[in-house]
Amino acid sequence: MIMKKILYVFATLLMLAACSDDAHVDIPQPDSSQTVLPDEAIEGEILIKFAPELSDILDEALQTRAAGACATRSGLPSTDEVLAILGAYSFQRVFPVDPAVEQRTREAGLHLWYQVKFDKNVNLEEAIAKLSALGEISKLQCNRKIYRLNNKKAHPVETGKATAERAHEYKFNDPGLGKQWGYINHGSYDFEQPWAKSIAGCDVGCDEAWELCTGDPSIIVAVMDEGVMYNHPDLAANMWVNEGEVLGSDEDADNNGYKGDKHGYNFATDRGYIATTGSGDSGHGTHVAGTIAAVNNNGIGVSSVAGGNAATGEQGVKIMACQIFDDSNSATVLMESKGVKYAADNGATILQCSWGYMSPDANPILGFTPGPASVEEWEAMYPLEKEAFDYFLKNAGSPNGVIEGGIVVFAAGNEFASSASFPGAYSKFVCVSALAADYTPATYTDYGIEIDLSAPGGDGDYYGEVGSSEECEGMIYSTLVVDGKPSYGYYEGSSMACPHVSGVAALGLSYAAKLRRHFKAEEFVELMYETATDIDSYFTGEKLSHYMHTSPGSSATKTDLTKYIGKMGRLVDAGALLRAIEGAGKDMKLPNIYIAPDEENLIALDRFFVNGEELTYSCSVANAEIAEAAIEATTLRVKAKTVGSTQITIVTSGGAEQTITVTVRDGASDSGWL
Repeated sequence: MIMKKILYVFATLLMLAACSDDAHVDIPQPDSSQTVLPDEAIEGEILIKFAPELSDILDEALQTRAAGACATRSGLPSTDEVLAILGAYSFQRVFPVDPAVEQRTREAGLHLWYQVKFDKNVNLEEAIAKLSALGEISKLQCNRKIYRLNNKKAHPVETGKATAERAHEYKFNDPGLGKQWGYINHGSYDFEQPWAKSIAGCDVGCDEAWELCTGDPSIIVAVMDEGVMYNHPDLAANMWVNEGEVLGSDEDADNNGYKGDKHGYNFATDRGYIATTGSGDSGHGTHVAGTIAAVNNNGIGVSSVAGGNAATGEQGVKIMACQIFDDSNSATVLMESKGVKYAADNGATILQCSWGYMSPDANPILGFTPGPASVEEWEAMYPLEKEAFDYFLKNAGSPNGVIEGGIVVFAAGNEFASSASFPGAYSKFVCVSALAADYTPATYTDYGIEIDLSAPGGDGDYYGEVGSSEECEGMIYSTLVVDGKPSYGYYEGSSMACPHVSGVAALGLSYAAKLRRHFKAEEFVELMYETATDIDSYFTGEKLSHYMHTSPGSSATKTDLTKYIGKMGRLVDAGALLRAIEGAGKDMKLPNIYIAPDEENLIALDRFFVNGEELTYSCSVANAEIAEAAIEATTLRVKAKTVGSTQITIVTSGGAEQTITVTVRDGASDSGWL
């Protein structure tokens, strides 16, 4: 199959919405006679969602099971009868219980999803038909493999530690920065003289943005991809760390349902160990992560959009590894859906996704299998996935933090197609197309009205010398893993454009954190659109490229650029975004506290006041019989005394003042679902 990068692709899955009328809720009955199973459907496995009124019965079965024991039945007589017929040997909740977020998990209905494993000798289509006939089941789908296409390998290169001579001055001393035209494009390349087919300014605006902010460790970007090399010398300092967890441990120190998840989780192998050294690992996840948050100004390797400034002690944004591909192991819809929810529940506010289905307009003659053509078709095929993403959109971030809600950034796809691929085409996501260094669309990129933003993605067929397999000019340079060792190199694709946008979003949120500004996710995304650059004026005439230029016999291809007008989105601009943040959003507010008697709660006050780390604080409690409060440096310590409600007022040395409400109640630290 012909591809322009490593593009993670789902084959088509047809899901059955399986329900019937119930005494308490009207649920449509599925037509199991129209079941079509995908080639990648996993035998002996089905994902089902129960009707909400059955929640208590399912909870009882879950709670009475011995710790660590594997359930085989649901506690529902009619369902268990079918499970027995199927020879079911495992009946497990899809999303593990995490007491810290269980209440919102239940509000979203995600606690009703279960995975059933049964005798693989039982015909899967017959099993679906039997379960579809049960009125207590509201949705049903196969679990299926997610596979990847690796027809475009990375181009590793050696990067020394010394700063090379440059044609331009840069803010950072990373020797590879001159190769990273996607951040700062002077119209020259690789420290050399003016570069053919490059236009100065075709970049994401880092030069201006870095004067205002370089990143902030409170902003976490979840990279859902292959594994990220967490000990890469240019990434290690900016990896998310789940304090208390031991990498790959068999213990769940934070009780979130995942063991040993120190830097994230490997959903492909169901382990906390993030893997990048297998023979099947391409370095794709590490390359993507490097664009977002490789450590800046550390004198080695490359720079990134939001990697901080090592020379001044400014930390960058953090990378959480949500690994869904591991060596030759196939991922599944189940693994991926778990990863999306995990990211929201563990602090990520941006979900970086350089994968997707094929475009519905992908050309089968070129070996592409068209994917879902509408939101309705996508949701019907992948209801569990859709619900997990919607959960991230709603529940990532915090009402009292920089952003309320999550931002999902997706690559548009690389099938030369006139519509974006799903899930990226979903209107609530940020869908990203790829540009060459002269504002022209990359020859491979998907485009269409679904595209929101564009960013540098590289274009080997446009810049590369015909017949040369080593020509990397015009591609995207970042961190890499080669033979299990840290390295650097080139890739191209909307996979590479996507992390440029994720990085800009993270840099913008970092600046908002610095200014103590608060946004709703949809407001922040709209600001990204408004501050982006219109590029339609560059889409005139024809673009000449050589399709599969590495082949000696590659033929010239002419592309009519006018067909891209209005279908490539706008070029994201970090500098303009950060300037706009200064006058947008709202002041960040201290959170109200819900606490049980005799318990304590700590709040880092410096995160809620501008220049908060330089201020001193005082506090007063309206009713000291309910709770007491004390200031320790920049931390507010609240101790509950008895049931009731009171207010605490915080005053800074700069004259700012905020008042919070403290509610003391029995069981306030529990999620309340048991």
